[in-house]
Amino acid sequence: MTTTLTDPDEAVTELDRSRRSRRASRARIVSTAAPFGFAATMLLALFVVPSMSGREFNVFSIYNAMQSYSGLGLVALALGLTMIIGEFDLSVVGTYALAGMVAVKTGVDQPLVGILYALLVCGALGLVHGLLVARAGVNSMAITLGGYLAAIGLTGTIADNKSQAFPNYEFSSRLNEPIAQIFSMRSLITVAVVALVVLLVMGTRVGRDMRATGGGRRASRTAGVRVDLIVVATFTASGLLAGLGGTLQAYGVATATPNPGLSPLIFAITATLLGGIALAGGKGTPLGIVAGALGMCFFAELFTTLATPQYVVSLLTGGLLVAVTLLTTEPARRGLSSLRRRSSGASSATTA
Repeated sequence: MTTTLTDPDEAVTELDRSRRSRRASRARIVSTAAPFGFAATMLLALFVVPSMSGREFNVFSIYNAMQSYSGLGLVALALGLTMIIGEFDLSVVGTYALAGMVAVKTGVDQPLVGILYALLVCGALGLVHGLLVARAGVNSMAITLGGYLAAIGLTGTIADNKSQAFPNYEFSSRLNEPIAQIFSMRSLITVAVVALVVLLVMGTRVGRDMRATGGGRRASRTAGVRVDLIVVATFTASGLLAGLGGTLQAYGVATATPNPGLSPLIFAITATLLGGIALAGGKGTPLGIVAGALGMCFFAELFTTLATPQYVVSLLTGGLLVAVTLLTTEPARRGLSSLRRRSSGASSATTA
């Protein structure tokens, strides 16, 4: 009979490898679940906190949160998709404003025609950004900042720098009419579009290729990923999604604003980071962005219900953005991992 002797060093190395693999698997699970945990916590707070403050919870608060999501959720998804491929589309706010203005100006008698024109303009803007980034190698933040300024300038020119009313109030009313108390046609359109994007990115190789592109262009090309096509398609999708969000917002409130400020961009950045999208790219899914955006909408509606002053809400939102940004850095992740290991070791020692 032959006896096989195992080198102790090899056994230790294999054990370390196994532990690292388990830790990495746990970290992935936590990272994936965190956005949904945040959204669920904010939803629960929306039910509980108002009653603790002497205010009665109203299901209309959920309806309001979903109305906000119908516009801002699409902006967050637009930005998040570009972040997955390692880019950053600063133009989403300009596209959001431009689409609303184009739709209001051209869709008074035929709102669907207004939506079509808005999407054509915004899709073309996204296509130009994608081509410049992919083909000319232009830095995405620089080119999309220029795109943002151009879009805001064009919006102001079309509107003479004034808010424009959408006189088709019947169509606006149909868009906002409650469905099952918490939805509306406006929010259901957003849910359907988001579901389509999630299925496309997560149910096909598109999502894998996007993360590969964000993880490293040269290695992705070597592996056969059509990097240029992914970049161009992603920026075009970003323009279309932000444009649809702006159109639904303008039609929903029956007004197009020439400059929405930076609030939609701040919302989008916070939602994408909460959704598990890495600033460096190559990580995250559209489903995480959806959860992060919903959590942010519930977060905002909670403080609206509590009649919290705007400066306090801005302070809390800024603090949340800073905290999320810091916690997603590599040193923070290493620190949390080290803390978990020490906690696990202490627990094992106590049990022994």
